[in-house]
Amino acid sequence: MKKILIIVFLFSNLLVISQNKIPAKNLSTAALELTTQNVTYDPSYFSIDYPNGDVPANKGVCTDVIIRAYRKVGIDLQKLVHEDMKANFSKYPKNWGLKSTDKNIDHRRVPNLMIFFSRNNASIQISQNPKDYLPGDVVSWSLGGGLTHIGIVVNKKSTDGNRYLIVHNIGGGQVLEDCLFSYKIIGHYRYL
Repeated sequence: MKKILIIVFLFSNLLVISQNKIPAKNLSTAALELTTQNVTYDPSYFSIDYPNGDVPANKGVCTDVIIRAYRKVGIDLQKLVHEDMKANFSKYPKNWGLKSTDKNIDHRRVPNLMIFFSRNNASIQISQNPKDYLPGDVVSWSLGGGLTHIGIVVNKKSTDGNRYLIVHNIGGGQVLEDCLFSYKIIGHYRYL
């Protein structure tokens, strides 16, 4: 009886561990599904539910691509970023003059997502080698002038077959594009 309990305990722990790991292909698929939705680029501030809140489905920015893709695989970045910011507010940028967290917007800011991913050991080496960027990876860029951008690498290749494509929203909605090296990469993350 004791051996059976030990086996059941070990199996249930393995099940929990495997459930906490998300295959990169699931995140890639979730991001690709977002490209089928008609979304207008809208950086407006919205009051949203918490947890699992989202801006209106037909609106969004680049961070909403990340948030929605992760939510499709069962990860609520709104809640996770908010909780980490509450516990570690001094570690996050003060670009917006905030004195405390705001569960409506904090997760929708690229620098905050970058800090969150870094704090959760998800940082990957930045390189100019397209083979280093795999489906499910999150990439952030500097657009210059203090502007940042973020997208997800997906399991679709460029026409020359040399690199994976990106799902992002830089103004034209949630789209699939060959833009990995179009801007200066400032972050590379694998948060699975």
